[in-house]
Amino acid sequence: MTKKELLHNIILQGENETVEFKSSFNKTVIETLCAFSNNKGGKVIIGIDDTGKIKGAGITEESVQKWINEIKQNTTPQIVPEVEIIFDKEHKIVVLTVIEYPIKPVAYKNKYFKRVLNSNHLMNLDEISNLHLQTINSSWDYYPDPNHNIQHISINKVKKYINEYEKWNATKVHYKPIDFLNKQEILRNGKLTFGAYILFAKDLCTISDIQIGRFKSPTKIIDSLSLDTDIFTELDRILSFIKSHMMVEFIITGEAQRIERYDYPLEAIREIVINMLIHRDYRDSSGSVIKIYDNRIEFFNPGGLFGGLLLNDLLKFNYQPKARNKLLSKAFKEIGKVERYGSGIKRIFTICEQYGIVPPKFNVTNNSFEIVLFKEKIKVGEKVGEKVGEKVGEKVGEKVGENLTENQKSIINYILKNKFITAKELSNNIGISSRKIEENIKKLKEKNIIKRVGPNKGGYWEVVR
Repeated sequence: MTKKELLHNIILQGENETVEFKSSFNKTVIETLCAFSNNKGGKVIIGIDDTGKIKGAGITEESVQKWINEIKQNTTPQIVPEVEIIFDKEHKIVVLTVIEYPIKPVAYKNKYFKRVLNSNHLMNLDEISNLHLQTINSSWDYYPDPNHNIQHISINKVKKYINEYEKWNATKVHYKPIDFLNKQEILRNGKLTFGAYILFAKDLCTISDIQIGRFKSPTKIIDSLSLDTDIFTELDRILSFIKSHMMVEFIITGEAQRIERYDYPLEAIREIVINMLIHRDYRDSSGSVIKIYDNRIEFFNPGGLFGGLLLNDLLKFNYQPKARNKLLSKAFKEIGKVERYGSGIKRIFTICEQYGIVPPKFNVTNNSFEIVLFKEKIKVGEKVGEKVGEKVGEKVGEKVGENLTENQKSIINYILKNKFITAKELSNNIGISSRKIEENIKKLKEKNIIKRVGPNKGGYWEVVR
């Protein structure tokens, strides 16, 4: 296949995570090259408009060299794209290609951009910090805590952890507690890390605070618990509090011992709470919150999805796991409290399905993650995949006789679950730009599949067919 044929194939596929079209060279070209460098690499093709129409780039050898110099001078660390000029009839097309930069992030005039699907997004301080930590294969919890030292952790709690480590690994630890923490890199060169403090805090641990409440209504609370200690202790106390507010039925099986069945699966709750503790963004000033209602339990955690993960991929279990807090994740895994990295969400769905209750609901923003666990039982003959996930959209598509895209199916699915959902929430949940959400909504309205009831503010969505 010739270079020109390859170019036409790329144009037919349109802009995406690694391809951008530009009519001419400007500052957004450099921003996009930076975004590609901070992701998987990519191509900026100059001489093509947003619709994919070839218009050509008016260039000379000197102008291309000028572009390269401008890119080098305005990026830190400097990036130098590979340049390719392709002739298509009377038009000249310039292809600028960059690879994923090994040390991230790359900046354009002190601004950092990341690529999300087919658009660039300005990164905030947390995203910049996280991207750099990923590059050096580290995480925040491995860094020394400047406000605390070894005197602020409990040696007895460390000894208890070592006992669990020995049982799980069927081995004998011959190190003293502090030496063991150094060997496991929970301490760094004898210095207390943030992770060590969160795991073994002696007394008060203000950065791990969690509020739990039993609510009869959104405003009426009948019991509560506040925790601000090490996260191993918090795990036990959270599970104990939730269990004390759950209904239990006794199932007679004919055996000598009857079976206890709670209205929620304890194993799923345990999995959710462990995920909260090890994946929370402890740098965020807000705390974790658990609300127990008559028909559901809401688990709210600071810190959105990590490492560029999108909710759509999470719900399809189509992703490579990345830990926000590598030290905490490793510490839990070493004593058997985490089976396998990245398997928690799938396990939660599987446990709920086997228990016969409807699947949990996920709400995600840039800075928070919420799981809602429902008491409602699955109706006879109803499949879990038909309540959440892409199968809802597929069934709607079959009924209306339309060939719907995956994004359109996802939009319908989210509207069916929440008719008051906003375009911004759809964008965050599905992982595409607001402009793409608006385009897909417009197409669904034109096909008379969805409609807006009431005003933009205060109204709601309705699936018509």
